[in-house]
Amino acid sequence: MCFILTTLPSVSSSPADGETILKGLQSIFQEQGMTESVHTWQDHGYLATYINKNGSFANLRIYPHGLVLLDLQSYDGDSQGQEVDSLLNKVEERMKELSQDSTGRVKRLPPIVRGGAIDRYWPTADGRLVEYDIDEVVYDEDSPYQNIKILHSKQFGNILILSGDVNLAESDLAYTQAIMGSGKEDYSGKDVLILGGGDGGILCEIVKLKPKMVTMVEISFGDQVQLGSYKYMRKTCGDVLDNLKGDCYQVLIEDCIPVLKRYAKEGREFDYVINDLTAVPISTSPEEDSTWEFLRLILDLSMKVLKQDGKYFTQGNCVNLTEALSLYEEQLGRLYCPVEFSKEIVCVPSYLELWVFYTVWKKAKP
Repeated sequence: MCFILTTLPSVSSSPADGETILKGLQSIFQEQGMTESVHTWQDHGYLATYINKNGSFANLRIYPHGLVLLDLQSYDGDSQGQEVDSLLNKVEERMKELSQDSTGRVKRLPPIVRGGAIDRYWPTADGRLVEYDIDEVVYDEDSPYQNIKILHSKQFGNILILSGDVNLAESDLAYTQAIMGSGKEDYSGKDVLILGGGDGGILCEIVKLKPKMVTMVEISFGDQVQLGSYKYMRKTCGDVLDNLKGDCYQVLIEDCIPVLKRYAKEGREFDYVINDLTAVPISTSPEEDSTWEFLRLILDLSMKVLKQDGKYFTQGNCVNLTEALSLYEEQLGRLYCPVEFSKEIVCVPSYLELWVFYTVWKKAKP
């Protein structure tokens, strides 16, 4: 599917201008042997459709206020690619001729491929559609909790996508470093709790820093997430996912909420709590009435198991989603204990957007 988008603000001074554009483009489609059908509305402009014998067709929409849209759809067969380019080139040139006396512009958009064997289009957190350079579906399975895809990108390596949400790529060490404190923390001899983190990236990096013990709690670990991670994202997880226990770490295949409650009851405390849970909550707990309730519950329980001088790290959201970030910060002011926080903005390569990370700590006791 290909597009040409044209805005002609000053050409729309009278209904005849739309007719001029329509007549100016007709000959191009007629030369291709396309059959024309025109619909017109007194106050709403024109809609013209052009159908070719090979199954391709074009929709031409001319609005009274000066916006002209052309949507050309075709199957990318052996010979149609050149025909499509030729047609679009002619339309683009004609539109430039028609808009010479106006302040308008002609904008040609790249083709969007629908129904391809590989889905290359994934939304950013702030709602923009991004086309990735995906060339292979490495892994695609459904677990009891979510759909797991691992797609290969020429730039970013293998990318882990959970239920349509881009989670992490092999290129994204910046994410892992940011959610660990950006190299400013000393993990040696420390007790660390990781919530989520099924891709194994955080666990892999912390183990290198010689902690006393790392406990990772991942409800979906052991299912296809683990399988996909340790087989196809070795650049991220190394070999830490090959076993559930190591010299300085253990992985619990449990829901983190009961685990946090158990640790709080036992009085167990950690130097660091790192929340790397998925954007969409996965939990067996009935207490998650909403995403915000779930997040605040995790925060409260995490503060209960965090040492007084400990730190809590988590990802926030896209820097453009200022309202969501403000709502999250509101939750920090509603916890059972007073806390302070700082945030850092990091460019995560495969996200193609700036991402906010939070550090939270308990206020010093008077």
